[in-house]
Amino acid sequence: MLTLKASYTVTPLEPSPTGLVYLSDFDQSVALTHAPTVYFYRPISDHLLNPIEILKNSLGKVLTIFYPLAGRLQRTRRGRLEVNCNSMGALFLEIESEAKISDFGDFTPTSETRALIPSVDYNKPIDELPLLLVQVTKFSCGGISLGLGMSHVLVDGRCAAHFVSEWARIACGEEPENLPFLDRMVLKLEEDDLKPPRFDHMEFGKLPMLIGQTNNFEEQKKETTVVMLKLSKEHIQQLKKEANEFPSVYTSSKPFTRCASKARLHEFEQLTSMGVAVDFHSQMVPPLPKHFFGNAVSQMRATTTSGELLSKPLGYGCSKIREAIEKVTDEYVRSSLAYLKKEKDLSKFRYSHVLGSTQGAFLGNPNIVITSWIGLPLCGVDFGWGKEIYMGPGTIAFDGKSFIFPSRDEEGSFDAPFRLQVEHMDAFKNCLA
Repeated sequence: MLTLKASYTVTPLEPSPTGLVYLSDFDQSVALTHAPTVYFYRPISDHLLNPIEILKNSLGKVLTIFYPLAGRLQRTRRGRLEVNCNSMGALFLEIESEAKISDFGDFTPTSETRALIPSVDYNKPIDELPLLLVQVTKFSCGGISLGLGMSHVLVDGRCAAHFVSEWARIACGEEPENLPFLDRMVLKLEEDDLKPPRFDHMEFGKLPMLIGQTNNFEEQKKETTVVMLKLSKEHIQQLKKEANEFPSVYTSSKPFTRCASKARLHEFEQLTSMGVAVDFHSQMVPPLPKHFFGNAVSQMRATTTSGELLSKPLGYGCSKIREAIEKVTDEYVRSSLAYLKKEKDLSKFRYSHVLGSTQGAFLGNPNIVITSWIGLPLCGVDFGWGKEIYMGPGTIAFDGKSFIFPSRDEEGSFDAPFRLQVEHMDAFKNCLA
């Protein structure tokens, strides 16, 4: 039982720049919804601390620095998106819950976890929707959660981590450490750069569908469920050995693809792809500013047949992922921008963070998508009452979607919540066992 105690609109504490902010075509082609994450904190021992006031006041300060997050999206005459920096502010909810943190078990993203993050009505005009959603939930045990929804149009994982870390510093009374680089024009092609794309960009093409199907409408309707996979340090080391020392971010995800194909009972000739986000900050020439505030990832895809995936060694699958990742160079990124620039409708490339949504692209069966948070400073966030006991995604929105991030259980281990159709989940878990 959740009870709304108060709702606030938090605006920048000081006057911020106004006007319109350009959004690159990488910003334009991601989910229009909010990426949901949640942090859980133990009961606060210092009764003089008021987490609501600390978070609310420090949010006003950090929004002065990250002021586009206090604005609203609007459409241009071409139908593209831009940010109106009008300081309309972030939504901030104060909630009380009868639950205890222990009720959330291993923190598998469920509907109960999703309820710890504000939801919005995406049927409303886009210029009415806050770009930042915040919910502080007080549990009966004395602990709290901080649920965040951040507009994916404005931020990728690196940006989200940067924003939260600066917010925590300010909440602790410290000065900001790294100011965001807010000029997204560095990813705008000049007119003389608008040459035809030099690559095929299969990542923007149609995804594989099940053999014999002409659409995936029926697959979208199927009931799904989530399992929290625990990958121990020893498990990771064994996978690296089998895969000839490919980095764990790839080896730890590869068994998911193999097990998903096996559990889904794919035919030998069934094409299957794995989507992986590739950060291209350092691939650009010159490199993007370290604290560039905007989407700077290419959504690449490794594709093969389920038969090859299951019959060949683990290293084969890892090599397919490595091939996709190594495509991402400065030239490839600029070619991607040229490809997206010529597309009139970018909605076909978008998916939704809203569970059960049928809007946009369906990335599930026979495919999977792995998002790695390994290397991102998303964990260890202290607002003045200690670091979180857990941080993770608030929901896993669609079939075949998974995240991988460091576990707090053991150094070198990972947590990986994974959503799959109910009819395939038991076979999937048996395959991983």
